Amino acid sequence: MSAATTRSRTARTPVPDRLCAEAVDLAREAAEEAAAPGVVGEHVGVVSEGDRVVTHYFESKEPGYRGWRWAVTVARASRAKNVTLDETVLLPGTDALLAPEWVPWSERLRPGDMGPGDLLPTEAEDLRLEPGWSGEDEPPPNSAVAGELAASADARDAEPADRPVAATSRGSIASVAEELGTRRARVLSRYGLYEAADRWDEAFGPRTPMAQAAPAACVSCAFLIPMAGSLKQAFGVCANEFGPADGHVVSLAYGCGGHSEAAVMPKPPQPAPHALDTMRVDAYPLRPEVDGGPDPAEADGASKDLGRS
Repeated sequence: MSAATTRSRTARTPVPDRLCAEAVDLAREAAEEAAAPGVVGEHVGVVSEGDRVVTHYFESKEPGYRGWRWAVTVARASRAKNVTLDETVLLPGTDALLAPEWVPWSERLRPGDMGPGDLLPTEAEDLRLEPGWSGEDEPPPNSAVAGELAASADARDAEPADRPVAATSRGSIASVAEELGTRRARVLSRYGLYEAADRWDEAFGPRTPMAQAAPAACVSCAFLIPMAGSLKQAFGVCANEFGPADGHVVSLAYGCGGHSEAAVMPKPPQPAPHALDTMRVDAYPLRPEVDGGPDPAEADGASKDLGRS
């Protein structure tokens, strides 16, 4: 049993060829030729790759490649004494500093990463989108529906517009769709609609800590702007500049401390009128009037003469 195990291990890991294992100088010259001068370090090991095939490993001193090793593989032909070079590569070791696993840009992109001038392409089979009006359902030119559209278009006065003229004839479904602003190559699919609703509900929904501590929900807030379409029954836009969701789509079940009716400030009390009028200025004469009584300064004529002495 022990002999069988020894033979199995020998078959899996052959003994390194003696001449190839001794070709350390040849391997070092090859590593120094492939690398920059002075970045090939000490010889750290030798591994047998097969019959008369050996790989020599050298320490790498290249900045930024910590733990990497220069691997130089040498080989020898059967019954030959000359060792030849096979390949030279730089390989990471067990404790090598490696770059993170590459992730496609479509999976790395996060909300807010786009800047001015950036373009975000969408796939042709994007599940969030579905074909819009394509013109395939336009009625034939001689049908009654097409005649009614053309008659109503001709009866209406044409007004000049700044937008470019579409390459469609007046009275067609394409012109009506262009006028109503619904002629788009693709529109939001039901999957894309549900995906957006889940994303908005996760950011500003009833399960957020802010909503859990809110005194009331957004459905009763005066700062909520209702949305149009099928989402109006579940979402709106917050218009409270002091709220955490100002300008964002919020769930009707979301809430915050800025609710319009949560804490209405009372009117300031009006002070009672003063019992005495302290604002009016009363005029008092410095001397009493002559008809009002004797003037002490003129009552005694003798005192006036005495005052001139």
